[in-house]
Amino acid sequence: MIKIAVYGKGGIGKSTVTGNLAAAFASLGKRVIQIGCDPKADSTIFLHGGERIPTVLDLVRKGESFDLEDMVRVGYNGVVCVEAGGPVPGLGCAGRGIIAALEELEKKGAYEKYQPDVVIYDVLGDVVCGGFSMPMRKGYADKVFIITSGESMSVYAANIAMAVENFKSRGYASLGGFILNKRNVKNEEEKAAELAADFHSSVIAEIDRSDLVSEAEDMHKTVMEAFPDSTAAEQYRALADKIAELCGMGEEK
Repeated sequence: MIKIAVYGKGGIGKSTVTGNLAAAFASLGKRVIQIGCDPKADSTIFLHGGERIPTVLDLVRKGESFDLEDMVRVGYNGVVCVEAGGPVPGLGCAGRGIIAALEELEKKGAYEKYQPDVVIYDVLGDVVCGGFSMPMRKGYADKVFIITSGESMSVYAANIAMAVENFKSRGYASLGGFILNKRNVKNEEEKAAELAADFHSSVIAEIDRSDLVSEAEDMHKTVMEAFPDSTAAEQYRALADKIAELCGMGEEK
């Protein structure tokens, strides 16, 4: 099993990339769990037809007992979807939903039941405190991948890599590389490469801007489901292959 955390600033297309990555792994015959770690709880929405699913924090707040099946939905191609959720607006810590989700998944035996080959944590990268850093700590994720573009604010937010560096000596997740989700801005590839080099890393994939993404999302689907033969879908499959290689998935036999 490989466990990866995908970080990026809000609006960079992090959940779009992550959802398509989960679908790409599933298309390669892998059992996948995707855990949305964003208070908006929309990480997995296009993997299960646009339906909003109960978040773990919502279930916890009710103060009633609940089962594993209450907090998961099995979506496209068998991808198991979980949304951590967040606090009531203006109250509480958003990171608490992540902590609660990870604890409940373990407590309720999700990994034993679904036996995933790939676990993907989709994490908001604008904030790196407490709960938002949980997926890179305590053995949850093996590697962290950071989504960026050539836009200045997304490059700034990609400094989540600094947190990975700070945790490195503690045996936590290591930096797997950067994923360039193109916005067609000037010198985009050069900026991303320079950023990666600053952290002794590299850009492992470039995802071209494509109108098919919004067309697929209008259909409440990922590109992988709506346009499986497209160039965009092929780029996501190539990304899945690259991450599998970097995480040593091919060596697990």
